[in-house]
Amino acid sequence: MATVAHTQASLPAPKDRVVLTLGGQIGVRNRGSHAAFDMAMLEALPQHTFTTRTPWDDQPVTFRGPRLRDVLAAVRAEGRQLRATALNDYRVVIPFEDAHRHDVIIATRKNGVRMAVRDKGPLFIVYPFDRDPALKDLRYYERSIWQLKAIDVE
Repeated sequence: MATVAHTQASLPAPKDRVVLTLGGQIGVRNRGSHAAFDMAMLEALPQHTFTTRTPWDDQPVTFRGPRLRDVLAAVRAEGRQLRATALNDYRVVIPFEDAHRHDVIIATRKNGVRMAVRDKGPLFIVYPFDRDPALKDLRYYERSIWQLKAIDVE
């Protein structure tokens, strides 16, 4: 079973609209059996930026947001896989180890601007495709879920 290092004992309550909910095998909760994040909470985590080509854009795109592993650490997640769900209820399974093996981010910004729902936002799990040729593969493209709303840790 994979684990994420403990980073904090509690998670503040969201003060604005919740944009991401985590559930399942998590050790820190702030809303019943779940951990809820508003945009400010996600942006308070260490932010990372990379530029990469994607199958969905004509030009390289610069994404910014917290690393997936940092979000998982904030809730003391433990598991083997992540079930990610989009606003339209599209679901994808992401191996837990991807959060550690690759510098996957939960992008909150694309080319410096917060992403609208119509532009794959407000949250988009993105792999740094250009950093490793192995990431330019359908399985990683499928794991790059946009309009992310929830992650269930199993």
